[in-house]
Amino acid sequence: MMATVLNAWAWIEVVSLVLLGTPLMFVTFLLTAPFDRGRYVAGRLFRLIGVASVKLNPLWRFDTSGTFIRDPRRPYIAVSNHESYADIFLISHLPWEMKWLSKETMFHIPCFGWMMRMAGDIEVRRGERTSIVEAMAAARDRLAKKVSVMIFPEGTRSRSGEMLPFKDGAFRLAVETGTPILPMAVAGTRDAMAKGTFRFQRSRARVRVLEPIDVTGLTLDDVPSLRERTRAVIERARLELRGELAG
Repeated sequence: MMATVLNAWAWIEVVSLVLLGTPLMFVTFLLTAPFDRGRYVAGRLFRLIGVASVKLNPLWRFDTSGTFIRDPRRPYIAVSNHESYADIFLISHLPWEMKWLSKETMFHIPCFGWMMRMAGDIEVRRGERTSIVEAMAAARDRLAKKVSVMIFPEGTRSRSGEMLPFKDGAFRLAVETGTPILPMAVAGTRDAMAKGTFRFQRSRARVRVLEPIDVTGLTLDDVPSLRERTRAVIERARLELRGELAG
């Protein structure tokens, strides 16, 4: 009974924050758009709405650790393992703005999707080459405007709990633009909202920011080794985090 009540409260506060945040985002977007071409301010407000929802959710305890970047306007291509929708709420706790590469269905959610567009997040339709090309062009645009881009290279969440193979896109983008990779590992969010359900559950989760990986001098021939090197670093950190959270 208590779990049902807490889950209902979590949904009430999330929906309320989205409804209240939409007009606030709109005003912020209008005021900052003329001089903030990278939509840094609007995007940061959007992430903070997500952080606020976690603070009000009695079922979730989220925190961050690792090597935080010193210059928030030094763009990186951030990549992380993907455990659940709750990853978005967790990674939003990091104190700098990133534009998220996200599947198109997220942009169709009333209010939430509108805020994603105002924040400058990037829409992609899975399996459609034209959409992928357009998304990569949008990512280059954000990087040129000195804003980092956030990509889940697995492409989707694993049902088994094991990391899926990484796709090449983020790593090709890094090599082509000369942008460092910023690896991040998340653990615990799978318990927060399991794949196939929108039910909030008790969870203690953490994101760890790892050392950036320089791509200077790399070519497209190096993409596979860069991809696997990054995946290995994230996998090792993910297992360490799981041990810490279980302790």
